[in-house]
Amino acid sequence: MAHYAIKEIFRTLQGEGGQAGTPMVFVRFAGCNLWSGREEDRAEARCDFCDTDFVGGEHLEIGQILARIEALSGPRWICFTGGEPALQLDRALVEAVRARGYRAAIETNGTVALDEIRPFIDWVCMSPKTADLKVSSGDELKLIYRGQSSEAILAYEKLDFDHFFLQPEAGARYDALLAGALAFLQNQSRWRLSLQMHKLIGLP
Repeated sequence: MAHYAIKEIFRTLQGEGGQAGTPMVFVRFAGCNLWSGREEDRAEARCDFCDTDFVGGEHLEIGQILARIEALSGPRWICFTGGEPALQLDRALVEAVRARGYRAAIETNGTVALDEIRPFIDWVCMSPKTADLKVSSGDELKLIYRGQSSEAILAYEKLDFDHFFLQPEAGARYDALLAGALAFLQNQSRWRLSLQMHKLIGLP
């Protein structure tokens, strides 16, 4: 029976992007293809600005994952995140979740194709970290703003997403990046601001 490396399963509100404020159970997979998650490797990471702990965790079967989800009664949305969830998430797990009456969302960096699971995912959020993308369509594209040019941001509009969000990178430059994002958004009709609402109000 398949086992999945799971860092944590928890209940909160979605804090970012197009579903901000929605009650969800997050299933965070361990592991990522852009960074080991260890600080000693950050300088060599393909995504060196990640602020998520996805190292370690447990190896769980589908039944164990479902039991933990159902113990967190309430939300009917399950958000598969990471790390990079597309490295492990498969049709069997998504179908098992949907069979229990949940809707499934995924947060992905877009470097792993979603062909097997896409028909069973209700909401696809891609947050691109590199130019090597295997995902070209979905519900929302959430770009972390690190000072990119307007041209670099607008280039993502060629992809087939319903919603486009710009989210300032957390960290020491946050105030300047927020100002830059706001300046860009003043003249845009397709892009909206995304903030990490969960952090602002003290949720996980």
